[in-house]
Order: sequence, then C-alpha cells, then structure tokens
Amino acid sequence: MKVVMPGGTGQVGAILNRALTAAGHEVTVLTRQPVRDHEVRWDGATLGTWTEAIDGSDAVINLAGRSVSCRYTAANLQAMMDSRVHSAWVVGESIAAAARPPRVWLQMSTATIYAHRFDEANDEATGVLGGNEPSVPGYWAYSVEIAKAWERAQAQAETPRTRKVALRSAMVMSPDRGGVFDVLLWLARLGLGGPVAGGTQYVSWIHYRDFVRAVEFLFSRDDFTGPVNIAAPAPLPQRDFMRTLHTAWGMPVGLPATKWMAEIGAFALRSDTELLLKSRRVVPGRLLEAGFAFDYAQWPEAATDLVRRVRRGR
Repeated sequence: MKVVMPGGTGQVGAILNRALTAAGHEVTVLTRQPVRDHEVRWDGATLGTWTEAIDGSDAVINLAGRSVSCRYTAANLQAMMDSRVHSAWVVGESIAAAARPPRVWLQMSTATIYAHRFDEANDEATGVLGGNEPSVPGYWAYSVEIAKAWERAQAQAETPRTRKVALRSAMVMSPDRGGVFDVLLWLARLGLGGPVAGGTQYVSWIHYRDFVRAVEFLFSRDDFTGPVNIAAPAPLPQRDFMRTLHTAWGMPVGLPATKWMAEIGAFALRSDTELLLKSRRVVPGRLLEAGFAFDYAQWPEAATDLVRRVRRGR
C-alpha cells in the first residue's frame, strides 16, 4: 500500500511510520521541514506539489496539528484550532481533486471530545460529548470545540470515492523518548506521580502496538466510517493508573499532588492541567463489536511491557 501521512513527524507518526514501513508499505510523510527521502514539504494550509503524493495513494492518515503539550493560552488554543482545521480542509481538497483518490482517509481526532465524567464510560453510540460540564474551567470547552471542528472539517469534505474515519484516540503509550509514557515514567522513577487532586479522574490509554493494529484493521474494514474510539477497553482512575506504573518500574510509592501543586508542575513542564485533571473514560465500542482483539487490554500488562522495552532500549 501507498500511505501518505500529513504531519507524520511527531510521536504517533514515528510509531506508524516504523510499523507500516516494516510491514512493507510505502510511506510518504508530509512535513514543513523535510529531511529524509520519504518526506515531502507542505505548509498544512494550502495546496501545492505535495498533492501529487496523495493522488494515486491507497490511504491517508492525517496527523497534523499543533502539539497539545503546551500552556493553554489563548494564542496556543487558537493555533491548535487553526492547525487542525486548516490541515483537514486542505487534505480534503486534495483528495477531492485527485484523479485517483485514496480508498480511505483516517483523520486523527481525540478522546478529549467526550465529557469530563466519572460515572458511565463513553463509547461512540452513547458517549456524551463535552463542552457543557459544570464546575470545570471554561477553556476546557474550547478544547472540545477544537475536536468537534477537527472532525467536522473531515466530515464536510466532498470525497465520495474515499471512506472517512475519525480516530478518537486516547493517549498512545510507547517507549519512545519524549512521548507521554516517557514523561509519566520519569515522574514514577523520581517517586512522584501519585494521585493528583484525589486521582479519581479516569485515564484512557492505548498501547502503541494496539494503536498500529487498530489502524491496520481500519484500513481493511470497508464498513467503518465516522468516529471510532481508539483506546484500550479498560480505562482506570489516575491513582490506579500511576500506582500500576510505579509497581511496574519497582518504585511502589508515588507522592500525591493537590490541584495547586499540579498547576505548578504543569507550568514547569510547559503543559496544562487539563491533561491531568480531565476525566477521560473512553471505551472502544465499535472496535470490540467488530471483533478486534487487543493484545494489551489491561494496563498492568501494558505497563510491564512498556517498562521492559524502555529498560532494554537503555
């Protein structure tokens, strides 16, 4: 297969690039700063010669968008919105104009689109979209609006010959340096990362190998369109999530943090507390109904495997 990945130089893109290339697929990455043979320049907003890569391809996986690992200032939130929506628009325009459009367009989205809740899990059929929750910071609603606009840009693209899927992805856990698991493990190794603000907020996650397998599954399933939750079937409270990670590393104690301590830590890491405090209880209803079998359905097995890979790599 010929696979084109706009915005494929980040953590998730690197994971997919390695796996798909190893499987024998021809991968082309669209990036603002190409440095490798399989990378092509684009600006994420306007049509250009990069469209030649999409015309005749088999699949497009659009991962483009400003990283959420930043302070959620008004400027950064607007940059998140613009980079996601504009890239989705221009990818849609390119596919619409292609003489030989791809068979499928997988568009990255996010589990953040669902409401901050502790009671029921959110699947695609019955899940509650966020934006109107009481007692949460107002800017959390804007994060949800970003996700909705991201998906809307794909849904509204006129690409009748191309199947469209929105990947509502949870945090992808991999042993790569600089990824979310690397940050969490760093906290665990320091004896930090205990319950944050009580730790009852749910963490949704997916092992990177299952993420790749889910993408390959969606390549092959012509009956899948629209939103699909890409998450392990067992989200768990943050306190249990981090306790398990501490145990996997051999550091069973993690110091707890209050909400204001989390604010200080997030500021020091140039991140935002929404990533820590929002309860994302998301389950992969459609994947499970279709018979997709997760290799790492439970966090203890996934954490043990990831720690082993980190230790082996170092």
